[in-house]
Amino acid sequence: MSLSRNQQIIGLFAWLLLSVVTAAIGGAASIQAAPFYAELIRPDWAPPAWLFGPVWTVLYTLMAIAAWLVWRIDGFGANSGSRARMALLLFIAQLIANAIWSWLFFYWRDSALAFVDIVLLWLLIAATLVMFWRITPAAGVLLVPYLLWVSFAAALNYTLWQLNPS
Repeated sequence: MSLSRNQQIIGLFAWLLLSVVTAAIGGAASIQAAPFYAELIRPDWAPPAWLFGPVWTVLYTLMAIAAWLVWRIDGFGANSGSRARMALLLFIAQLIANAIWSWLFFYWRDSALAFVDIVLLWLLIAATLVMFWRITPAAGVLLVPYLLWVSFAAALNYTLWQLNPS
């Protein structure tokens, strides 16, 4: 797919916007999260609440760039079976699971269901990473920090659920 410079810039901004919207949807659920998180019994290895914002900002940026790199190759493809199309649809599915997690954990305070969601999210990220890697390795590499952070977050979610069963 041959894109002009302007089309590439617009595409990058569109993927960044999609990531920002996902972050905003999740963020809306966690606006009042600080007091709730502070009240939880946390393991010694739990990061301070202030760390989550900067980490997620970097991760959402890397995610958007990864999607853009894949999109640049074939867009959503005229062929509904194109690898790029399937990979990007999987990427969007993991964004949805990502946004839902904050609502489950912080707003509805259901750490068990949040854990189920984060396991699904992990699986979706892993599959997206593999598909992105096969299309352009750079895109796959950009998702590695995201997968590692969600792995850590899943362990934290599980531990918080066990330490705070109610």
